[in-house]
Amino acid sequence: MSNAVLQKVDHSALRTNQSFIIGLLLAAFIGDAMLNTVWLVALVTLIMAYGTVRRQPGFKIFYTGLLRPRGWVKPDVLDDNPEPHVFAQGFGAVVLGGAVAAFVFGASWLGWALVWLVIALAALNLFVGFCAGCLVYYWLNRLQLPGFVKSPPPGTFPGMRPKSS
Repeated sequence: MSNAVLQKVDHSALRTNQSFIIGLLLAAFIGDAMLNTVWLVALVTLIMAYGTVRRQPGFKIFYTGLLRPRGWVKPDVLDDNPEPHVFAQGFGAVVLGGAVAAFVFGASWLGWALVWLVIALAALNLFVGFCAGCLVYYWLNRLQLPGFVKSPPPGTFPGMRPKSS
């Protein structure tokens, strides 16, 4: 399998994305009893899917348009593979799509369980630096599945954030 040269990936943009996902999904859960905020889960799903198609963090616009220009969040550019992060976001969008479907079909317990799964995995990535979706991507690479062509950066445990250079 190909292991092309690593690219520059701004992990601050990734963490901003994770922060928005966590915050909006928590707001949806907390507000659901009074405001029926399932639409917010659907919105996060669409933004994550859009980001996946664009091959960038879905909430990157807040990072590039608001947080970074004001100096509130500093860039953290690391040598990394962007593909596992895009895969992880896309898989999260699929899981949230399943949550939305569960809400539509009246299985709100399942919908919220899937939402909490996404919250937990995004929090694990944000606070610990471990990306479960990236780990799955690298496992699929080891199995030589088509499309999963990148190996983990040298000296990095699969799924863990690379060290600053």
